[in-house]
Amino acid sequence: MGVDLDRGHVTRLVVLQPSFLPWLGHLDQYDWADVFVLYDDTQYDKNGWRNRNRILTPNGVNWITVPVKTKGLNKPLNTEVPINNQSNWQKKMIASLRQSYSKTPYFGDYFKGLEEILSRPYELLVDLNIDTLRWLTESLGMPWKVVRSSELDVPGRKTERLVAICEKFKATDYLTGDAARDYLDEQQFENIGVKVHWHGYEHPVYDQGNDEFVPYLSVVDLLFREGPRSLEILSRSKMRSIG
Repeated sequence: MGVDLDRGHVTRLVVLQPSFLPWLGHLDQYDWADVFVLYDDTQYDKNGWRNRNRILTPNGVNWITVPVKTKGLNKPLNTEVPINNQSNWQKKMIASLRQSYSKTPYFGDYFKGLEEILSRPYELLVDLNIDTLRWLTESLGMPWKVVRSSELDVPGRKTERLVAICEKFKATDYLTGDAARDYLDEQQFENIGVKVHWHGYEHPVYDQGNDEFVPYLSVVDLLFREGPRSLEILSRSKMRSIG
């Protein structure tokens, strides 16, 4: 699993669904956490961020997408979604990334590792997402602290399950995104002594070589452009203190 469940007291916990080459805010939450629970046994959301993300090309923003096969599957979990390998998606994606970023300062330092992962014969989307996340964390200089929710044997739904995961790790602080305000019951966390923090991520600006900055892209855009400075840049939001 990557994290020792018996290692003792854990302070900070984050629970997020797997995403394909996610945006900066996803990695900022990862950096904040002591344990990062990958919420992989929740329902797959079609047209979400599980199998696609955005990059910046010379012609503007473009999507890179991993094709999946969901037809005939009744509300599949993230752990159950197969990749559609009948299409030539890997070569097309690798070519798109190369064309978009080959002239960036740190392309040569990072692209080979990403290309190797994207060339592997994955059957399930979740396995690809985990390996690309591991590559991103290593490239950013972060330790691996992922636990898959499917391996925790923690029952429940929505807030009830999130609270149970906090209890399992003896967490004292839980960080979540603003989208959870619609359903998260903070009182349940308070009842077990866990403080809820709202991320409220302030997107940093970095040099994209254009007059107008484009936010909310895959973190690979930052990595290819800023290299070793990427973690410092994506973590600037911490200057305002998560509360």
